[in-house]
Amino acid sequence: MEYVPRERVPHLTAVLSVVSLAVVFAAAGGRIPPSTVPAAPEWFLGLIPHVNVLISATAIGTITLGWRAIRRGQVDRHRVAMLASFGLFAAFLTLYLYRLVATGGPQPFPGPDAIYQFVYLPVLAIHIFLAVVCVPLVYYALLLAFAYPVEELYQTNHARFGRIAASLWLISFSLGIVVYVLLHVTY
Repeated sequence: MEYVPRERVPHLTAVLSVVSLAVVFAAAGGRIPPSTVPAAPEWFLGLIPHVNVLISATAIGTITLGWRAIRRGQVDRHRVAMLASFGLFAAFLTLYLYRLVATGGPQPFPGPDAIYQFVYLPVLAIHIFLAVVCVPLVYYALLLAFAYPVEELYQTNHARFGRIAASLWLISFSLGIVVYVLLHVTY
């Protein structure tokens, strides 16, 4: 069953990617005023990074399960795992963006300057770069899956883009956990 017209997959991928990335960069850059989101107590805002690290770890698990399922030919299990991964990503991003907007931007690094400069910033930069690259790849693979029946999906770029997206997604989520550890555990 087609949920997305095939000819619109590239256009929808582009539109969704641009809108998603614009919102993320606007929130990270402090361009969205805190008054645009409902106020939350400090304990809730403080809880978001801890919830997000659990979401990230769970997403690593669901992406891995989805990858293993498709390699074993278990299409339905793959579909469920990858949709769960996308749902987890959406939940993560919603909470992350809410916290960014509500607090006025990213939190400062509390550790030593040498760690900040030579560990934290490079890890954060790679994490952000991979997350940005993943957005259109994930959208494209997902939209292809919604545009074609399983029998025809093998004739598209779904598997190629899906492998790349899943690989980068796994690395990005893993580096996000490293960023969390540096911000909330180590320092």
